[in-house]
Amino acid sequence: MKIKGLIVLTSVVALMLGSCAKQSISNAKIKTSEDSLSYAFGIINFNALQADSLQLNPKIVAKAMFDGENGKPEMTDEIARGVIMSYVTGRQAEMAERQAEQDKIQYKDYIAENEAFLAKNKEKAGVTVTPSGLQYEVITMGTGNKPTINSTVKVHYVGTLMDGTEFDSSVDGEPAQFPLAGVISGWTEALQLMPEGSKFRIFLPQDLAYGSNPPPGGVIKPFSTLIFEVELLDIVQ
Repeated sequence: MKIKGLIVLTSVVALMLGSCAKQSISNAKIKTSEDSLSYAFGIINFNALQADSLQLNPKIVAKAMFDGENGKPEMTDEIARGVIMSYVTGRQAEMAERQAEQDKIQYKDYIAENEAFLAKNKEKAGVTVTPSGLQYEVITMGTGNKPTINSTVKVHYVGTLMDGTEFDSSVDGEPAQFPLAGVISGWTEALQLMPEGSKFRIFLPQDLAYGSNPPPGGVIKPFSTLIFEVELLDIVQ
């Protein structure tokens, strides 16, 4: 649910209740075309809120309208937006957590395959494992400076899955350029290990890659191990 949508729906429900400000809400009658419009807005948006499992107290919504009309609101606009944003953020986190648990069940066999691949790969000669679980092997060790978390870098890379399926590459075009703080955590960690001129092969466990939320429309499944050959061309000043 987007914050803008929630504010609009809340405001519409309040508008419906506000049309009853001069009389008892529970005994209000539909007498005019404006009353019909108010009721129509109210019932449609009540149903929309119910479908989204969002519970509002109509009396409190009405109170807020009355308080605003009288110039005595108990919240400023800034505080009110903060309350709504906090609710939306918490709800989105809960939904994401539930979805991740469902995905773990759905992809349990694939998760096991990826874990077995990484367990076998780390035993290979030349593969180094960091405390985070990142695995890498040095193809070429450069002699330049190492980037920091605040650096912007220019690289060439090829990305594959554990079965060799290629899902992305820059080698046939211009190098990729990006700030290290703005990419998946496995890239952020790995690039800081590489002096300029280096070429590494890096193996990213799913928790250092996209986890249960890969980019849509591609070949990367949830919980995929990602493998990249990365050449650090330059630290962009």
